[in-house]
Amino acid sequence: MPSCDLLFTNATLIDGTGATRRTGALAVTDGRIVALGDCSGWQAARTVDATGHVLAPGFIDVHTHDDSALLSTPAMAAKTSQGVTSVIAGNCGISIAPLTPTHGLPQPLMLLGEVSDYRFPSVADYRRALEASPPSVNVGLLVGHSTLRAGAMTDTTRAATAEEIEAMAAMLDQALSDGGLGMSTGLSYPASRAAPTAEVVALARVTARHPGAIYTTHMRSERDQVIEAVGETLEIGREAALPVVISHHKCIGRKNFGKTTVTLSLIDKALATQDVSLDVYPYTASSTVLLPEFVGEAERIIVTSSQPYPEQARRDLSAIAADWNVSLEEAAARLGPATAIYFQMDEGDLRRVLSHPRTMIGSDGIPGPYPHPRLWGSFPRVLGHYARELGLLTLEDAVRRMTSLPASVFGLPGRGVLEVGYAADLVLFDPEQVIDRADYTQPCEPSAGIEAVYVNGVQVWGPDGATGAAAGQFLRH
Repeated sequence: MPSCDLLFTNATLIDGTGATRRTGALAVTDGRIVALGDCSGWQAARTVDATGHVLAPGFIDVHTHDDSALLSTPAMAAKTSQGVTSVIAGNCGISIAPLTPTHGLPQPLMLLGEVSDYRFPSVADYRRALEASPPSVNVGLLVGHSTLRAGAMTDTTRAATAEEIEAMAAMLDQALSDGGLGMSTGLSYPASRAAPTAEVVALARVTARHPGAIYTTHMRSERDQVIEAVGETLEIGREAALPVVISHHKCIGRKNFGKTTVTLSLIDKALATQDVSLDVYPYTASSTVLLPEFVGEAERIIVTSSQPYPEQARRDLSAIAADWNVSLEEAAARLGPATAIYFQMDEGDLRRVLSHPRTMIGSDGIPGPYPHPRLWGSFPRVLGHYARELGLLTLEDAVRRMTSLPASVFGLPGRGVLEVGYAADLVLFDPEQVIDRADYTQPCEPSAGIEAVYVNGVQVWGPDGATGAAAGQFLRH
């Protein structure tokens, strides 16, 4: 009689491929799925009756800024409470490695911490730190273009010289050899906005030499020039023969609402000849560094942190500006380095992007005491609000966007699908109850309906919350 470590019975199996759900069992041994479907006759050290619950592959959060949090808060309750079992860090051009700063931190590198947090001269050093003190989730790392610029340039407000590009290329090549999944850019941020397309293409070509590597981008504009920015992104992918991912695709500002009809059309046309994907978070407010040039299109801004004025966190920028009798731009400048939530997007655009078949889910949360609720709520919000309540997606398709699609795009073999031999990254949830509970007032509320989460066969979330099990692994191609 076959035996296993863990056996789920009577589960509604949603396998991650988009296939129709079915009822069955799943067996786990040594962190791997060893049987699926009919497991009658199996003996288990532990059996879970999953009647009325969905068992799915653990969710892959493709867009995070968890680089530092993975070491400082390894239980990662913000993610495991949502069913997330793997995170992709190093997005928007900002990665914690490879960098040991000698000239301070250009914006927006402070999103990941202070100068002292950038203590990993190589991706291998960061990987070893995670392996020595594993978090509860698996980790993949992108190599940030802004991080490379900060390491190779004393002044990031200009284009890189040929020598500086060569230095960045060498750092990037080593970082990808050390296990980086690809390169990310944040071309709208001060540290990289002066970089011409040719500089990015040169580094993208280095990335393309590594099988499975990809290019992800916080584009040069998500505002008035968003259409042109999509064009630049597609050009970089073509020139480097490299798959591209457009990060948190959106159109900022009321005058740009509806432009996703154009941008998605450009993407659809490009898909005939190149590999393009997107990610999105299911909210119409964004969150990033607070900069004077970012405040113009927002209809409301909530300050979430400020180094010089920490007491102003959780307040509206407009109220702070009124207290100080200054403009919004001047208030933003005084508060910096700071972070904020910007209400500036259209629900119609969000639904259009979310519906695109190449769209994945990324939380894009900034860990901290007062984050955007997307840090804690993104995945259950898609499952509960957009799939169950609105019917925008089927539950099977929603799960596909969180599992097999990102595993394929980021080159994570053996994950993202319920299949024999695959890693037992699993989430058990109630399809009738799953929903986000975090909001802009209480942003750190765990979601409802996520019953249990397993990473490599080890339970990391359950009825009593995070278990703190050090089950995560460093992910590479």
